[in-house]
Amino acid sequence: MSAPQDIDTLKQRMLDNEFPDARGRYGPFGGRFVPETLVPPLDRITEGMRDVLHQADFQHELDEQLRHWVGRPTPLSYAARLSESWGCDVWLKREDLAHTGAHKINNAMGQALLAKRLGVKRIIAETGAGQHGVASAAACARLGLPCRVYMGQVDVERQAPNVDRMQRLGAEVVPVTTGDRTLRAAIDEALRDWVSAPLETYYLLGSAVGPHPYPELVCHFQSVIGREAKEQMLRQAGKLPDVAVACVGGGSNAIGLFHPLIQDESIHLLGVEAGGRGVGLGDNAASLVSGTPGVLHGCFSMLLHDEHGQVYETHSVSAGLDYPAVGPEHALLQLTKRAEYVAVDDDKALEALNECCAMEGILPAIETAHAFYGARRYAQDHPGSTILIGVSGRGDKDLPTLQQVNKVSNP
Repeated sequence: MSAPQDIDTLKQRMLDNEFPDARGRYGPFGGRFVPETLVPPLDRITEGMRDVLHQADFQHELDEQLRHWVGRPTPLSYAARLSESWGCDVWLKREDLAHTGAHKINNAMGQALLAKRLGVKRIIAETGAGQHGVASAAACARLGLPCRVYMGQVDVERQAPNVDRMQRLGAEVVPVTTGDRTLRAAIDEALRDWVSAPLETYYLLGSAVGPHPYPELVCHFQSVIGREAKEQMLRQAGKLPDVAVACVGGGSNAIGLFHPLIQDESIHLLGVEAGGRGVGLGDNAASLVSGTPGVLHGCFSMLLHDEHGQVYETHSVSAGLDYPAVGPEHALLQLTKRAEYVAVDDDKALEALNECCAMEGILPAIETAHAFYGARRYAQDHPGSTILIGVSGRGDKDLPTLQQVNKVSNP
């Protein structure tokens, strides 16, 4: 890995907003590692991103959809009882109140609008917890685009409510029974579909992972979270937070909150990964805490794999965090120490979920509950601090999982 002086240079370049470069590199991470078949469609998306995203009529159309259909800006809520209990000021950025119940809709609507401008005939997507699948299905229904969603069989079973929602919104849901039958296998299958018809199909990738330009594209659409939160903190709290906390699977929710705050070096950025059953490889999905650099799904980033390049299966009680890699911008944030990443195990995440329900009247997604526990641990070490938590989604979709956990705990 890079020498300390190189890391200082990388950090300064990051603070100067020089990443990603023209090849989609975030320092040593990112890039594009794909078969030749996918180069033309990726080039088309890259050119479309450069040409379309900043056009006034595209931005106006996106702003209108976000305001009048998605429900932006989402609120910033003061968590009075958690604040009193933790001895800190706790603020919640409420992506759970966006249309379809999670931050995923920001990226799904943005990419669906871009796909329509590019003239594609169909949309494919992948999903783990189902929230990206629901968001993609809803955005495609809104814009009149056919949509197929790949989903691992394990996730189909543990996120059944979202499968029903996708189908009701007109999407074709394809269960994936190969590989680990979770998000990783769903992405594998979506990429196979894309290779078979690359020019008529748009792959609406749901997280800040994958080959260039997806990490940049997803960050662009999700950064609305951090921009709004920054303005709302200054208006409602009268100050910026001491720490911004978000859960990290692939990393779209966290990069959306973190990216607009990177230059504000007084703000500590804290990402919370899935610690699963424990620290052993195969027992968690903490690719930044436990992984090493490697290539997965067309991108060089931090990855849970062995010395022979074999990718480990992962475990998390949260379907949305159950992925063995992470977006390249997070890898750079960790390398330069601009952000800190920790892992929270299944039991502690569920403990935090119950605390949030009981004290704030909010049922967060299990993904988000990891961030709540990480924030509580930060509060113990930093009494009196101001904490901003990204509430990435609501937990209705997780009720079958929670019922199953309760059944195991109280047979």
